[in-house]
Amino acid sequence: MSRIRIVHHDRAGNGSRLKVSLPDDYTELARRADATIRELAAAHPRTARLYDLLVSDPRMSAHWNLSNYTTVGKLNYNDHGPIHARVVTAATMQMMTLLTEANVPMDVVVSGAGEVDDSFLVTLGGIMLHDIGNSVHRSGHEMVGMLLAQPILEDYLPLLYDDREQQQLIHNFILSAIHTHDVNPAPLFMEGAVVAVADGSDMTKGRARMPFDLGKVDIHAVSALAIEEVNIRRGEETPVEIEVLMSNSAGIFQVEETLVRKLLVTPLRAYITVKASTIEPDKDCDKRILHSVVLKNGRLTPL
Repeated sequence: MSRIRIVHHDRAGNGSRLKVSLPDDYTELARRADATIRELAAAHPRTARLYDLLVSDPRMSAHWNLSNYTTVGKLNYNDHGPIHARVVTAATMQMMTLLTEANVPMDVVVSGAGEVDDSFLVTLGGIMLHDIGNSVHRSGHEMVGMLLAQPILEDYLPLLYDDREQQQLIHNFILSAIHTHDVNPAPLFMEGAVVAVADGSDMTKGRARMPFDLGKVDIHAVSALAIEEVNIRRGEETPVEIEVLMSNSAGIFQVEETLVRKLLVTPLRAYITVKASTIEPDKDCDKRILHSVVLKNGRLTPL
């Protein structure tokens, strides 16, 4: 159980404990994510082992929970804690499975640093560690995250690799994924690109509910609350299709700013299709402005 509480400070500066709970649909998404990770990682023994090591490490719990205290409690951002970590790790495993089944070349394999299992391990390590730098500060969290990740990787990679040179190669690939997950700078390696895009795919309204309940009302919050569901599946024209279902057309802002912005500057742009659609409105929904859009030639285009 987390030792960290999120505390809201009112305008007078008086601290009061704020009872904010994540929506049931978002916490259920985390439970399903854990099952997906374990199912897909089972075919990759080192990857599965690293997942077990990380989720049972109290240092990871501390990093994730303090990251949430910083981003949600202090900055009114959306969830950056243990649930987000699991949701995006599941997305990473889904994308990696589809990409490798389509024989998309991965840099860990192409460079000779490892095999497919090692490529999966790099993406899992990168995505689970990518946001822990927020536990120190949001500014520069990518660089700080690399520093905080190093002792954890130094503890666990020797348990998975006998070859010291390979340990260091895998270590560096994971650090690169952490460093580039917010595409500033853009990732050069395919594994880092998967981490960046998977991070951008966690857009569902459950993740945005906490800052909204804390009083954040802007285009980012409203747009995020319009995202009902994100599905990752095999595409018809590309190895991966990311489907985004929206209750309101305002969700397009979230799709473009959070997901498409990252995808377009990564080497994954040729392998992933993004489709966003509004669900059928009823008497309680806002009027639809659009039905469906698809990413074509770097732009979201109506279908």
